[in-house]
Amino acid sequence: MAGGVVVNNGGGRKDYPGKLTMFVLFACIVAATGGLIFGYDIGISGGVTSMNPFLMKFFPAVYRKEKEAEKNQSNQYCKFDSPLLTMFTSSLYLAALVASFFASTVTRVAGRKWSMFGGGVTFLIGAALNGAAKNVLMLIVGRVLLGIGVGFANQSVPLYLSEMAPARLRGMLNIGFQLMVTIGILCANLINYGTAKIKGGWGWRVSLALAAVPAAIIAVGALFLPDTPNSLIDRGHTDAAKRMLRRVRGTDNIEEEYNDLVVASEESKLMTHPWRNILQRRYRPQLTMAIAIPFFQQLTGINVIMFYAPVLFKTLGFADDASLMSAVITGLVNVFATFVSIFTVDRLGRRKLFLQGGIQMLACQIVVGSLIGAKFGFSGVADIPKAYAAFVVLFICAYVAGFAWSWGPLGWLVPSEIFPLEIRSAGQSITVSVNMLFTFIIAQAFLPMLCHFKFILFFFFGAWVVIMTLFVAFFLPETKNVPIEEMVLVWKSHWYWCRFFRDEDVHVVGADVEMPAANGGKVDPAKLAY
Repeated sequence: MAGGVVVNNGGGRKDYPGKLTMFVLFACIVAATGGLIFGYDIGISGGVTSMNPFLMKFFPAVYRKEKEAEKNQSNQYCKFDSPLLTMFTSSLYLAALVASFFASTVTRVAGRKWSMFGGGVTFLIGAALNGAAKNVLMLIVGRVLLGIGVGFANQSVPLYLSEMAPARLRGMLNIGFQLMVTIGILCANLINYGTAKIKGGWGWRVSLALAAVPAAIIAVGALFLPDTPNSLIDRGHTDAAKRMLRRVRGTDNIEEEYNDLVVASEESKLMTHPWRNILQRRYRPQLTMAIAIPFFQQLTGINVIMFYAPVLFKTLGFADDASLMSAVITGLVNVFATFVSIFTVDRLGRRKLFLQGGIQMLACQIVVGSLIGAKFGFSGVADIPKAYAAFVVLFICAYVAGFAWSWGPLGWLVPSEIFPLEIRSAGQSITVSVNMLFTFIIAQAFLPMLCHFKFILFFFFGAWVVIMTLFVAFFLPETKNVPIEEMVLVWKSHWYWCRFFRDEDVHVVGADVEMPAANGGKVDPAKLAY
């Protein structure tokens, strides 16, 4: 019966032999570059939609509304409100949502690397279409192809990183994906800053076409990536899996871990319908997290800042170049703060970073909302002194930092490490699709919400941060240093989630036999990282 397979090691947590080899480090760095395409798009789309030549060509009504608002000093909240403009930005995420379900099958049947390759190639084609766009239809078709690429990459990369990494360093290596997302955002902001100065009004084409660079990096890099031992075993290549495990762990003493992976794979093959079985009671904790974590991640309000940072800063009264430069500043903060998470996640654990980041984001959202409300009020008409605007940017940067070491990386890390092998690809697809669905909804709704909610929008997202922080405090167990195949013990020992498990749902594998877990199937919580 599938449901969880762990190794009988006296009831404690297992620490397999091995070390972080250069082979694993290099493979994880290459795989993590899949995050570049996601990050580049987040940064580039907001930048080009603040460029006047781009608006004049594709969205002239928005351009006229912006100029009218500036001329008449009318409502600054509504000058970018356009369903067509937000559809350009958000169409990618709808495509990524659909693509993630197909990516699940490709990832399971062909392996993680080929899903990454497919994502890179599709993104490359989309970048070419966008760079050469003659009309809005070409733009949106290109965005759909970009979305398919993002869906495949975001489905496969976090799984690949979690499976390749040693358990004690899984957090650090997995966050490489989010680091690449932040680097992609920063590069996009820098490129937008440069291309906005190109005379002739074609700088936006350079910004959009350069998305081909990160796409080529992951597509070519995927060709040279090794398959994970988990994937090789699951596809029947047991000898190759054993050789790969020796190589990635840097030791010949891999029998224990290898046997655990084989047993987990055999259990997973008993489950022929992962999409149906993931709804079973025993997977309720993982399914809840796969939906709740990406849902909450988007409702932090971070994409409001990253999608529309140049637009938002323009609304605050910055000039065109200054608004793009402010976005560069927030991008730098995003990158450097992610390093904080990389170096602390396997020491402090996931929960502490989630909780601290939530408190910091809430405080900053209250301050930013209050500062904007004090100047613009509900009329949306005001002149903001440069010093005042800089003060707003300071707290936005503090908000970005809080996100970058908490919900940013952990929103991808935790869902990728909690699923047993039999439902892992399906679970990751749910995570990606929920993430993309709410990214789409927020991207589509933000400009109309800014127009109607005005500065209250920041308090709206702040309220959600309160809810998600309480959710983590009560319902998310600590998962640091726990091998993926033993993760079921964490849920079984949790005060709330334990009710969804029966004793026979957890199997402990001894030297030659499979038996119910020690202590009548009960797990001693004191021996777990919880």
